[in-house]
Amino acid sequence: MSKFESISGRALELAGNVGDTLRTRVPDRAMKWIETGAALGAVKTGGRVATRFVRRNPAVAIASAVGAGVLLYAVRRHQRKLRENAPIEGKATRVEAKKAPSRKRATAKRARNTTDAD
Repeated sequence: MSKFESISGRALELAGNVGDTLRTRVPDRAMKWIETGAALGAVKTGGRVATRFVRRNPAVAIASAVGAGVLLYAVRRHQRKLRENAPIEGKATRVEAKKAPSRKRATAKRARNTTDAD
C-alpha cells in the first residue's frame, strides 16, 4: 500500500469520526438549525436555476405551468366527486332523488272484470 492510499484512507476515517462526534455532541436544536439552513440554501439555489431555465426556455415553462394547472383541476374535480358520493354518518350513502317511471293506468274494462269476479 502506497503512502497516498494510506493518507486518503486516514482522511476518510477522520472525516467519519468528526461527523459522528458532531452528531453526538451538538444539541438537537442546533441540528435543526443546521438542517433548516441547508434547506434554505437548497431552495435559494433551486430558485436561481429555475429562473435561469425560464429565461432560456419560456415556452417550456408556460407549457409546464398549463399542464400543472390542468392536473390540479382534474385532481380537485375527482376529489369533489368522491366527497359527493361519500358515506353520510358511517355506512350510509347518498341517494339522489329521481323521478319515478310512469305506470300505465288500469282501463275501465279491466276494473269491471275484477269487480264482477268478487
